[in-house]
Amino acid sequence: MSAETTPIKVLIVDDDEEDYFLTSQFIQKIRGRKFVIDWCYRYKDALDAILEAKYDIYFIDYYLGGKTGLELMKEAFEQNCEQPLILLTGMGNQKIDMEAMQAGAYDYLVKLELNTEKLERCIRYSLERASATKILRSNERKFRSIFERSKDAVFLTDEFLVFKDVNYITSEMLGYSRDELMELNLNHFFANPDQALGINNMLRSEGIVEDVEIQLINRKREILQSILSLSMEMDAEDNLYVQGIIHDITNLKKAEKATLQIEKMGAANRLVRALAHEVRNPLNNINLSVEQLAQESPTDTGTVYMEIISRNSKRINDLITELLLSSTLAPENIREKRALQNILDESISTIIDRITLKKVNWKVIYPNEPAYIMADPMKLQIAFTNIIINAIEAMNENKGELDISVTSQNGHHLVSIKDNGTGISKELLPHLFEPYFTIKRNGLGLGLATTLNIIQSHKATIDVQSSVDEGSNFILKFEKV
Repeated sequence: MSAETTPIKVLIVDDDEEDYFLTSQFIQKIRGRKFVIDWCYRYKDALDAILEAKYDIYFIDYYLGGKTGLELMKEAFEQNCEQPLILLTGMGNQKIDMEAMQAGAYDYLVKLELNTEKLERCIRYSLERASATKILRSNERKFRSIFERSKDAVFLTDEFLVFKDVNYITSEMLGYSRDELMELNLNHFFANPDQALGINNMLRSEGIVEDVEIQLINRKREILQSILSLSMEMDAEDNLYVQGIIHDITNLKKAEKATLQIEKMGAANRLVRALAHEVRNPLNNINLSVEQLAQESPTDTGTVYMEIISRNSKRINDLITELLLSSTLAPENIREKRALQNILDESISTIIDRITLKKVNWKVIYPNEPAYIMADPMKLQIAFTNIIINAIEAMNENKGELDISVTSQNGHHLVSIKDNGTGISKELLPHLFEPYFTIKRNGLGLGLATTLNIIQSHKATIDVQSSVDEGSNFILKFEKV
């Protein structure tokens, strides 16, 4: 059935039956459309009909017994009425006209001036406007839903990047409520002020910022690796505003980093195993030859040389063992349920002499409940010991502060090993766990590589926060059991 043949349902709300008949007669005379017209004279019945959307258009008299048509309109629109409401009054009154428009009335008609032509025009314009408004509201709800349900941070700001509207993810990502963000500027969250300046200059000069990789700092002082897009827009009143999207790639970056570390470790491990095999074969021949010579009653000078050969052979063999240890993952079947507190205490006890000799001020903070994980205690003790020893060596004597803590959140236990040592530069930080990379004068670069291998074999992660001359914080994340 076409729109022209579908009857238009009209409700006339009027406490005067004669006025109802007069208005309905004018409407029935309109050519080209069919109408179904009903009458209602009770305020409550009229409100129910409006809220149930039983009719296409409503003509409402100003006087409705003890209440007014304006009150009916206001109450209807407060409850999300979307149908056109037309106010009728006995006499023209500019004040009532203004109040009707402010209340949301689609039109305002004086009864004494009614005729078929005016009512036809009023109905046609009101229905067209209602249809357009309905489409706009539908689109608004659709885009609002997209806005709110987006997995990215979507927001609007003024031209100076002060927030005007944000979705839920923006609040969650930055750590502030929607109301709090309305008082803040996007520039407040840039980790690098120079980058913030560059973004602002690009936006003003080009009107758009597309897929720029940035670092943000949230309320918890966490660094968020992100992709930022901004575009300068103009609203209907020619006011500038900015649309923005932030895509959080922090976890992606961590995954990429972990994958790269695994690939590097794999290559290094293959090299170590091949090297160990090639070195141990001739080393075994050397040891056998030394044992044979020792049985042939060598001279005193010969004995000294053979002892030197034996000691160095043992040293080479120990070095190969250490290299192989750094490339060996802990088998899962030998793991047991252990509390992190106990493993950390055992690690500290093995190096307490170093802590004492370096005059390091140290403390541990543990939760009251055991932080259980599935672990190979001996291997994990090696990992913790390597990190703590590095922390001790990075601190100045009698000035060191070592803080070791265990916390729990979101199904994980976190171990923090924090020092106030020399720290690590941003340039060197990405290479920290690479095999054979070291900043120590006599280091082999195997300690942290071994540590990473052990941590990854426990399906855990390790993150390092460090600044030169401010110290380092190693944060290890284990799954709870």
